[in-house]
Amino acid sequence: MKNRKVSAWAIAAASLFFVGTLFPYAYAAADGGLRKIRTFVDVLEYVKENYVENTDTDLLITGAIKGVVGELDDFSQYLEPKDYKTLKNDTRGDFGGLGIRLQMVDGYVTIMSPMPGTPAFKAGVMPGDRILFVDDQDLSDMRLDDAVDLMRGEVGTKVKLTLSRKDAKTGEYKNLPDLTLKRQKIIPEVVYHRMLPGKIGYVYVVDFSGHTMEALNKALKDLQKQGMQSLVLDLRFNPGGLLNGAVDMAKLFMGQKQMIVYTKGRKPEFYQEFKTDAKAPYADIPMVVLVNQGSASASEIVSGALQDNKRAVIVGQRTFGKASVQQVLPLSGGAGLRLTIAKYYTPSGKLIQRDYRDKSKADEGGIFPDIEVEVDPEEEIKVFMQYNNVVYTPGKAHVMTEFKEADPVLDKAVAYLKGELTLEQAQKEAQEAKEKKAAKKKAAADEKAGSSKEAKKAEDAKKDQPKKQDKKAEEKSSGKQAK
Repeated sequence: MKNRKVSAWAIAAASLFFVGTLFPYAYAAADGGLRKIRTFVDVLEYVKENYVENTDTDLLITGAIKGVVGELDDFSQYLEPKDYKTLKNDTRGDFGGLGIRLQMVDGYVTIMSPMPGTPAFKAGVMPGDRILFVDDQDLSDMRLDDAVDLMRGEVGTKVKLTLSRKDAKTGEYKNLPDLTLKRQKIIPEVVYHRMLPGKIGYVYVVDFSGHTMEALNKALKDLQKQGMQSLVLDLRFNPGGLLNGAVDMAKLFMGQKQMIVYTKGRKPEFYQEFKTDAKAPYADIPMVVLVNQGSASASEIVSGALQDNKRAVIVGQRTFGKASVQQVLPLSGGAGLRLTIAKYYTPSGKLIQRDYRDKSKADEGGIFPDIEVEVDPEEEIKVFMQYNNVVYTPGKAHVMTEFKEADPVLDKAVAYLKGELTLEQAQKEAQEAKEKKAAKKKAAADEKAGSSKEAKKAEDAKKDQPKKQDKKAEEKSSGKQAK
């Protein structure tokens, strides 16, 4: 009995510590959440005393903490000591793994883009693919960081992935044959550039890692030497990365004392503004930014800043919508807490973060392009592969690739920069294309509905036929009897 009391007090103390650590202001809350603490302690105690197998109280409390934080959003996370220790691996610019950039989309671990020259890229992994299993371990209900941890490991070791891919015609996801990939040290090449006809410089930025700004500055200087008169900045399939990379990139193209982005949370101290300071080296060059559904985070900060300050025209599709601020706090025992404390807003006050959990907010978040260009997913993948094939891995020969795939997004940007197309004309064309697509979709739906209706009518008639025959026979029989 004494041991049981000690156990109950230990659980209660741990619970109060847990609540006090995560929610230092919860005691003043009016929602009555603290009244649940007694229930929480009761459940823990009952499980410990009656569960069919022996339990570890520490593991149970850790699971409870993870559950609480996991309810908040897809980015807040309780970090166990080993995870807290390796947290900065993602932003160093070189790490071990498969070379896949991931996001959680609709509850699935989803590939944003494979890095050029990496095991995933060579295996044919595509943006939008879902990872269902890693070494036969189910990823459903698993946090993104935990799934990433499964894919990382010692260089040279192998890992098996089970993927599913969306069928462009039916919209359904179908499982692909399992892939077995060998882990390697990933040192991505993050910037590719070339000169387009009409002295239009083109820069493709893969992500915002520790090497991005250095590579971008070199690319822009080289294009300037070649006589660049306008610029296309391609951020398609760029999942983002470091905030300072986004801010530094925006500073290259914007005037002095202009807002780049700001953050806002519940507490006043989480409000922070990021503005330009010194004169930008490329402040006057006409430019277009290309984005799509794979553009996220830092990509959205840059494109949103340039759009709101009327510094560049944004062409492509609506961006992913990922821009929130996480604060990492150390906890006892070497653990940590990554908690969303604020969200990013464009200079005009538009929220970048998109709430994928709440379908009623589907029209909020992301950067909407000035010129929308609809591209068939299969065609866009071809363009993506074409550009990524020219971004090489350091230490290997750089083979120039001939660009053969049609790229309507880039074509629209070039036409605008050449003066062959005004913004108003481009927007009108985009609207007409959208209406045409919607009408075509509606016609197909109406035709399908009509066919279904006719089929049902025929089926009902077929079912009614025996009844009519029976009725006829019955009438005939009645007639005979009457005679």
